[in-house]
Amino acid sequence: MNSNYAKIIVKGSPITKSNFKLFNAQGRAILPKNSGLYHDRYAIYEEQIALEARAQNPNVIFTESLIAVLKVYYKSEKRHPDTINITKSIFDGIEKSGIIINDVQIRKIITEEYYDKENPRFELELYAESCYSLDFSIKEKEIKGTPVIFKPSINSQQKNVKKTPSQKTSASSTNVCAICSKPLKEGDYISADNGKTLICKSCFKKAF
Repeated sequence: MNSNYAKIIVKGSPITKSNFKLFNAQGRAILPKNSGLYHDRYAIYEEQIALEARAQNPNVIFTESLIAVLKVYYKSEKRHPDTINITKSIFDGIEKSGIIINDVQIRKIITEEYYDKENPRFELELYAESCYSLDFSIKEKEIKGTPVIFKPSINSQQKNVKKTPSQKTSASSTNVCAICSKPLKEGDYISADNGKTLICKSCFKKAF
């Protein structure tokens, strides 16, 4: 049945898969879900979103363009995924639920970040664009608040430091497989999570 509004609430700490990518021998990105490894959680989370979305909105199918309001509640204010990347993981799950045909239908979106240590979750509201419009405004505060300051992460600082050829050789010689812990040879491994996770091709073939 068509609808002009839906609300979806999925409990649990929101996660993103944008920084964790594995590629098969053909160079195609894959998202394993039954390898028994840590990164299975991304595919499992996507399926959880699909099941919850469908259960909370039975028979709802949006076929037109949509306005989305997404509120993400993290457990920790200091450690959580980038909110700008979280939407992809969520809408992939929403698309899988069948409530929307394709995430390209989301033409306007507002994303808000909150913190709830006891009840982390996301709340998503979808509005049919033929029935609703979106208005927002930004106003200067009469009473200024305390700035929320962000500092460069250690990883970003390390990326900006140029390594000498000898440093690169030394670093690569210490790499080991995340599964079997054996030293890795140049070109004989698969990298993921922006290079943080390395898996030898032998373990990769066994797992996937």
